[in-house]
Amino acid sequence: MVYDWLNRLQQRLWPSPCTLCLGLDPTGRGLCPDCLADLPRPGPCCPRCALPLTAAEQICGHCQRRPPRFDATVALFRYAPPVDGLIHALKFGQALHFAPLFAELLTTRLAGRPPPDCILPVPLHPRRQRERGFNQAVEIARPLARRLGCRLDLGGCVRVRATAPQTGLSAAARRHNLRDAFALARPLGERSVAILDDVMTTGGTLDAIAGVLRRGGAEYIEVWVCARTVPRA
Repeated sequence: MVYDWLNRLQQRLWPSPCTLCLGLDPTGRGLCPDCLADLPRPGPCCPRCALPLTAAEQICGHCQRRPPRFDATVALFRYAPPVDGLIHALKFGQALHFAPLFAELLTTRLAGRPPPDCILPVPLHPRRQRERGFNQAVEIARPLARRLGCRLDLGGCVRVRATAPQTGLSAAARRHNLRDAFALARPLGERSVAILDDVMTTGGTLDAIAGVLRRGGAEYIEVWVCARTVPRA
């Protein structure tokens, strides 16, 4: 509590610069209100996977042909400039101050939705986590779980096999690459789970985890991501 009070006092006396425009950021969150308002938010999108929808669609064609094993997706932004740069800075540049910002924005975006029984950050393989030093999904999930009053499940689902990068693989190759990559480390006691990650590309990783959770007894699974990639027009 004392730390929070001192942090707010410091922000008021010595405002930090906005990461994007370099102007003053009175909030101390890393982005000024104007830059935050300009971030690329998704338009009408599929409630299942968050891909853009045409005016006539209620569920996208991909989810109609091959329904994912999760029930819904909430995406804060489109994975486009400058959001891609912010996530890259968090993930590879140790800009961990963006994690509480994404957690705060997700809290606002999720207002009014029934909270899940737990939040499960997408796990990294232990070797990858040792190399990076942290898991960006966990860094976002910690403050988000506190804000929502949800249990944070760390270690309940583990990545048991290191997988090759998904970039450049076909859809079938991606599914094969992720086969048996995840497993439950203990019995799943929750019926509703939110899987949290920084970026959703094809959704293959999230679908693989959802499959493990389904087999473990999960009845309702949401996906929460900071950004969703969308096909180029």
